[in-house]
Amino acid sequence: MFDAIVWGLVQGLTEFLPISSSGHLVLVPAMLGEAGVDIGEPSLAVSAVLHLGTLLAVLIFYRSDLARLANARRDPDARRTLRILFIGTLPAVIGLPLRSGLESIEQNPPLVAGALLVTGLILVVAERLPRRMAKLEGATPADAVLVGVAQAFALIPGISRSGATIAMATARGFDRAEAARFSFLLAVPTIAGAGLLSLLELDGGDGSASTIFVGFAVAAVSGYGAIAVLLRLITTRGFLPFALYCFVVGAFALVVL
Repeated sequence: MFDAIVWGLVQGLTEFLPISSSGHLVLVPAMLGEAGVDIGEPSLAVSAVLHLGTLLAVLIFYRSDLARLANARRDPDARRTLRILFIGTLPAVIGLPLRSGLESIEQNPPLVAGALLVTGLILVVAERLPRRMAKLEGATPADAVLVGVAQAFALIPGISRSGATIAMATARGFDRAEAARFSFLLAVPTIAGAGLLSLLELDGGDGSASTIFVGFAVAAVSGYGAIAVLLRLITTRGFLPFALYCFVVGAFALVVL
């Protein structure tokens, strides 16, 4: 049960905060192990419901946007947004075959820590970009491709998906709240796909019902809170607090692991 709570918090908080969920899934157990606290890797069932928990968080938070997209037949802006999100998803789908080649990085915590430092640099660059006011409804296919490529780049463990996509959207002229909105709506098919892949690999006896429920609930609640915190902080404090966190954790991991 303790493991499920830990993994739920890690998944829920780091999926949406620009600090790399894949990196924390490697570094957290490694650093806890160095401290003498061993937690098992999440089973496929737990991994699947953790993704579904964070999916529920983003579905609830952006429910009005998603309801509008569901009415795309009658709403031209919604149709354009759906096309943009579809185009933005393609680079990650095309890059999925590379995922198996990147799995070796997950077995090397120092490499993951180095990638987390790269995430910090990405956020520092994003902080220095000029602020403009483009809206998602006005996004172009070029915007979608570039943000999608940033999402595919985040297949590397330690590179934050939300950090890379928000930074790229900011570079393309979207204000920070719109960049986050772009990132999180683009995350819906990505997170759903990750959860589905885990579900398809289940063997039927992978985790107890109570553990699965706890992991799901913790991931959903913490994920919803993470979205709210991120939107508040990037509009009031910018990206630097998250960049500093990535630098500190990445450097500490390089020293102790």
